[in-house]
Amino acid sequence: MARDDETTNRRSSPGRSPIRTCLATVVRSVEVTPRMLRLTFGGDGLRGFDGGRQADEHVKLFFPPKGEPIPVLPEFGPEGLVFPDGATPPHARNYTVRRFDPVGLELDVDFVIHGNGRAVEWARDARPGDVLGIAGPAPGSHPPADADQLLIAGDETALPAVASILERLAPGTRAHVFVEVADRNEEQCLAAAPDTDVRVRWLHRDTTTDAEEDQLADAVCEFPWPDGTVYAWVAGEALTVRTIRRYLRNERGMNRHTLHAAGYWRRGKTVEEWLSEPEDTDR
Repeated sequence: MARDDETTNRRSSPGRSPIRTCLATVVRSVEVTPRMLRLTFGGDGLRGFDGGRQADEHVKLFFPPKGEPIPVLPEFGPEGLVFPDGATPPHARNYTVRRFDPVGLELDVDFVIHGNGRAVEWARDARPGDVLGIAGPAPGSHPPADADQLLIAGDETALPAVASILERLAPGTRAHVFVEVADRNEEQCLAAAPDTDVRVRWLHRDTTTDAEEDQLADAVCEFPWPDGTVYAWVAGEALTVRTIRRYLRNERGMNRHTLHAAGYWRRGKTVEEWLSEPEDTDR
């Protein structure tokens, strides 16, 4: 799922291999829901890919220019990703690692199919044999082991990360999950790790009106606060995430050690328009 909360232009975390770049080939395309497409990538370029071990990992995908078979790849150095002199950097976006099979050398990435962005168009039209570039993986943010309760909230763009978090929960963990999607057809089976207590509430948008609702934020704000140490993970539409983040900080006293909040997209704007805006000082 497209996510622009972080980039892979940084050093890998301790204990992990350095971020590397490679070309990968589309193996298959599967419709997860009417609005979500799962592309599986393969090829020898993924040999040595150090992913699929942690929750909320992500990669940067480089899409070939229209009419070109492959994108120009950068190299990862001390200052991050650097393109060859004179090369035009291709369109790139961050996506969550949904699954990686180190034996079969297969990488799954989920795409929300909405709008007409370059990444969405490429994913919608992708066929076996098509090639793109990959840099990563980079670790994301996941719950600390000492959290008594987890509060997880997001929309469909956050679903791949939410699913990876739930699959890797420690035994005994209790989690309350709120997910906003278009309708019942967009609900997915979220399989949690064994011996955990996970409660998922699905929220459906009202598509019969043009009014902008913020039911995800309302659901979080109305949620009876649990006892013990709470860790919150929030991701999705930027304005909704900002509303939730302010509530959790101001009303619940959470800080950067107990709260991860990331905007993945911005309602009514392309990613380029959103990222070109002045930085939100509350981000």
